[in-house]
Amino acid sequence: MSFELRDHTADVAVEATGPTLSAAFAAAADGLAAAMCDEIPDSGERFDLEVRAESREALLFDYLDELIYQRDVRGVLPVDNEVEIREGASDDGDRARGSEWVATGSARGVPLAGLGAREVKAVTYSEMALEETDDGWRAYVVFDV
Repeated sequence: MSFELRDHTADVAVEATGPTLSAAFAAAADGLAAAMCDEIPDSGERFDLEVRAESREALLFDYLDELIYQRDVRGVLPVDNEVEIREGASDDGDRARGSEWVATGSARGVPLAGLGAREVKAVTYSEMALEETDDGWRAYVVFDV
């Protein structure tokens, strides 16, 4: 899995790839961390998170948004992201209503104090892409800075 920061007018974009959908999500999350900080220390404790959404694209948006929320609430930079994506029944188990997508993962929270991280304000749907490729999955996400 890998990611690349891309220039984007007044924002920053991350193009992430991975052999699986889960790996592409983790790479996009690591790209978010790289957009906020050039050098990441080895400190920090892992924390867990789970996000649910009605589509894969909404799940990617909500997962990255949750990482930004955790950054703000915990005062940490979420790095070394691990995530598992699955499709399942809605909360009430009614498959007739359709399925939902679930991201269960963890990140290492590096304390922001003294880190000098740049602020990423939000995830955007602008130009968002999530697609299966011959080599796995590709995600493209623009962040508001």
